[in-house]
Amino acid sequence: MRPEDYITREGKFGAHNYHPLPVVLQKGEGVYVWDVEGKRYFDFLSGYSALSQGHCHPKIIKALTDQAQQLTLVSRAFHADILGEYMEFACKFFGYDKLLPMNTGAEAVETALKLARRWGYRVKGITPEHAKVVVCSENFHGRTITIISMSTDPSSYADFGPYTPGFIKVQYNNVAELEEALNDPDVVGFLLEPIQGEAGVVVPDEGYLRKCYDLCRQHNVLFIADEIQTGIGRTGKLLACDYENVHPDILILGKALSGGVTPVSAVFADDEIMLTIAPGEHGSTYGGNPLAARVAIAALEVVRDEHLSENAFEMGILFRSEMEKIDNPMIRQVRGKGLLNAVVTEPRGGKAAWDICLALKEKGLIAKPTHDHIIRFTPPLVIDRDQMMEAIGIIEDTFAQF
Repeated sequence: MRPEDYITREGKFGAHNYHPLPVVLQKGEGVYVWDVEGKRYFDFLSGYSALSQGHCHPKIIKALTDQAQQLTLVSRAFHADILGEYMEFACKFFGYDKLLPMNTGAEAVETALKLARRWGYRVKGITPEHAKVVVCSENFHGRTITIISMSTDPSSYADFGPYTPGFIKVQYNNVAELEEALNDPDVVGFLLEPIQGEAGVVVPDEGYLRKCYDLCRQHNVLFIADEIQTGIGRTGKLLACDYENVHPDILILGKALSGGVTPVSAVFADDEIMLTIAPGEHGSTYGGNPLAARVAIAALEVVRDEHLSENAFEMGILFRSEMEKIDNPMIRQVRGKGLLNAVVTEPRGGKAAWDICLALKEKGLIAKPTHDHIIRFTPPLVIDRDQMMEAIGIIEDTFAQF
């Protein structure tokens, strides 16, 4: 089959919910992927940061295959020998009393919202059915009905209503708006991405997270961090919140929690919050399955033992400093932290970010635009200096074409 045959078959039988680059991938290893014709590419999307440990990391794959031959699923109707080990390991890794295991990022966000509401009723003592959660403009937390109800992006919410009530929307990176919203006594939580990913790697002002956290403390409101994309070393620290010494009341993780091997997500909180949900009141058939538990332990060990946070910090500085040297009128801004970076482009001659990504593909690097004029560059955290410099050379040569 030719690449276009694979693409045509997908288009015929698959729902039209994504707009992929016209490349059909077959194999991955480390920072590279290969297409069905054997061409190699740098992967500068990393599964939206799920593949932070690189493609098919041998330790993670071994954990997967070993466990797959022993026990894959028991449901939470029974105990599994590995689940408690995973929960203890992960709780100590991130500094929380308890973990609630789920599968996808959207499930984890939904879980965090339920926890915040339950805490509001059972602990804060607000009037039943009145709980509100403050969210940020341009957010992206998933695609469920409730999550799109707090979106400000029409492509996420248009014609999917009626929408779930209970959300107050404020401008991201605007402390004053948050402070005003928190004056509402029915607010139980403030949910945000420490760096907004889908919005185009929008980095808030220094001190923003700490000010928001302190305001939440003053108003007895839970600070809820969606670190599904920014967490587990991606931004150069274990969590993006670590840059401002903020310890979220509720922490949401996913993506790289499995190294891109199987869907694994988790919600972390201390007992006062987590124990508001009693047995039988929330769960998931696959949440905390033995396969996921074993893989997640291995994925976190790789981040720790291979010092991937530190490497992301160093390689991020290298990427941004080299990109900022490129003199090209289509490059308007380079921004990011660690290896979560974006280039804001200036369309010229009818050419925009999508055209640049198509040209990058031809030269052996795959990345994806967001919002038409922004290209995210998020390689696996295992990338080394030589690989990074080669990739930057490809990016520079590609922009020169335009």
